[in-house]
Amino acid sequence: MRAAVLWERGGELEVRDDVELRELGPQDVRVRLAASGVCHTDVSVQAGTLAAEIPCVPGHEGAGTVTAVGPEVEGIRAGDPVILAAATGCLRCPSCLRGQTHLCRKGMGSWGPPADGSPAPFYSAGVNLPGYVGTFAEEIVVPQDCAVKIEPDVPLDVVALIGCCVVTGVGAALNTARIEPGSTVAVFGCGGIGSAAIQGARIAGAAEIVAVDPVEAKLETAAHFGATRAVAPGGIDGVKRELTGGVGFDYALECAGHASVVRQAYDAIRPGGTLVLVGVGDPEDRLPLSPTELVIEAKTLKGSLYGDANARRDFARLIHWWRNGQLDLEGLISRRWRLDEINQAFRALEAGEVVRSLIELE
Repeated sequence: MRAAVLWERGGELEVRDDVELRELGPQDVRVRLAASGVCHTDVSVQAGTLAAEIPCVPGHEGAGTVTAVGPEVEGIRAGDPVILAAATGCLRCPSCLRGQTHLCRKGMGSWGPPADGSPAPFYSAGVNLPGYVGTFAEEIVVPQDCAVKIEPDVPLDVVALIGCCVVTGVGAALNTARIEPGSTVAVFGCGGIGSAAIQGARIAGAAEIVAVDPVEAKLETAAHFGATRAVAPGGIDGVKRELTGGVGFDYALECAGHASVVRQAYDAIRPGGTLVLVGVGDPEDRLPLSPTELVIEAKTLKGSLYGDANARRDFARLIHWWRNGQLDLEGLISRRWRLDEINQAFRALEAGEVVRSLIELE
């Protein structure tokens, strides 16, 4: 089968047609991918700013159809449509028992080499290739917990982005920030995750949602998703004075993953306000904040991994909102690409030309 392989950090992906999958384990499922989203996390893996075992098959949000299941798999069978979840939960570890399935490391079993010592998901040219998760491939083998079954009438290309982009952005607004109706919100960074966060703030009932991004085209798109104002970074202070009398926003969601943007977002919220960090950037980037500021201003600074989501619960909620017209998934897809155009899709993402790209695999 075909898959896109990253052989070295900083290199381009190579689309090969000789990639093979490991055999099914007892609790594994094999999925034929219909589509996969292109996330900035994949770009970070390529650049080497995010730790990953190289070589690998990147891609971590997608949807497809189950073609085979292991003998111990329950609740999923061949022919079922599924969304692949980058973080689910084993339901047995301390994190899961606290209700924080998104923090379960066992439930992220398709990231990197299998924890149980079994073979890597892919191999090509005699080389074992871990997946990250591995959705830039025509087929994939994952633990059953990473495949969330959905209704058969849901278009797989439309819901492919739910597996990371949408659940992360909407979840950051609803699960992490817990935005209250009538509140004021600023969203910094209006790519795929930021656009989903804007929609989450709208679903939560925010009165004012200000989108902040240096790319004008993304500001125009943000209005479509529910932003009441859209400004370049230099305009946020003026909007803050106009909407809040200079006091600050109730909530800010930082979806760019840059320390300098975190600083700006922190300054944009009111005393007692909440700043949620959603974007994943360079691990060496450091926040320019002092403990005294946090104490005196009583602001809350929170990280949001995977939108604090429970995939089994939240995927169904997101599909429900999509069916009801409350959540626009189609509008997030700026461009569709073939697998052999994967490097072009990466370049378009880095250049800020798209909200989200979709790799069509069938």
